[in-house]
Amino acid sequence: MPHTRRVGSGAFIYEEAKGWGELPAGWTFVEVAGVGVDSRDRVYVFSRSEHPLTVFDREGRFLGSWGKGFFKRPHGLFISPDDAVYCVDDCGHAVHKFTTDGRLLMTIQTADHPSDTGYDGATTESVIRSGPPFNYPTALAVAPGGDLYVSDGYGNARIHRFTPDGQLVLSWGEPGDRPGQFVTPHDVCVDSHSLVYVCDRQNCRIQVFSPQGELIVLWRDVRWPCDVCLDAEGHLYVAEVGGVFMGEPDLSRPSARITVRDATGKVLAEWGEHDPLGAGQYFSPHGIACDSRGDLYVGEVAVSYPGGRAPADWCVLQKYVRT
Repeated sequence: MPHTRRVGSGAFIYEEAKGWGELPAGWTFVEVAGVGVDSRDRVYVFSRSEHPLTVFDREGRFLGSWGKGFFKRPHGLFISPDDAVYCVDDCGHAVHKFTTDGRLLMTIQTADHPSDTGYDGATTESVIRSGPPFNYPTALAVAPGGDLYVSDGYGNARIHRFTPDGQLVLSWGEPGDRPGQFVTPHDVCVDSHSLVYVCDRQNCRIQVFSPQGELIVLWRDVRWPCDVCLDAEGHLYVAEVGGVFMGEPDLSRPSARITVRDATGKVLAEWGEHDPLGAGQYFSPHGIACDSRGDLYVGEVAVSYPGGRAPADWCVLQKYVRT
């Protein structure tokens, strides 16, 4: 696998593994909404394609696929320490728990009765009140004790906490831009101390909560955060989709980037593009995962939202090898 450019800084230097992820002939990812890594460093790619869940070894060799015809629209992916694979189907108003070979273990779903929030199916401004699970959920994370946290983010403005067997414990959040409120809570992540990190995407911030939903701190130096993952040392890796993806291609708005942060939110390293609409450039990092060696996997979406404004050669899936 040829390595191309280097990115990052300080202790976080990476080489881009160009062309990582070998699909069978005739297959395509279309776009990659989520990515995850299991305890054996196998990489799971959740794509909006005919083959939604594809599995690779860390060298990018294809190992298998499952989930064909099951999901309405893949969105978030999380793999717990015990190798349970959690898939979030936003248009299906559902979260599903699978084994690594695709056997369904549990579903929490409200497809027949999404919550009444005022959501019109198109604009975040139409969410005028919060509601119970779900209305277009976006992501899931498993806490150290096994509880499940779900960001209910496109048609709602809430975080829901469930027991490991799917019983609702509590919910918090309201639409708005004040502390503790959300506009598109797009991802949720829980650290080893059970702190809950929420990517409050349209408010361009990450909010950190206690397990009871009490706000602890806000990080404001974030560019439309889409996804967060953690490594074994507690560093956070944030896929920030940037302001160009969020609207008309106005290059005065901050562009997409990846940031590496410590537990206080301090940026330890970052990389992105000066010209996000140029050839071969980063455009829309949507999902991010880290393996046991510190390598990163980033999935991008540039078909479903930006109306054809993405560069023609945008990269749907990238691996960054930590040096």
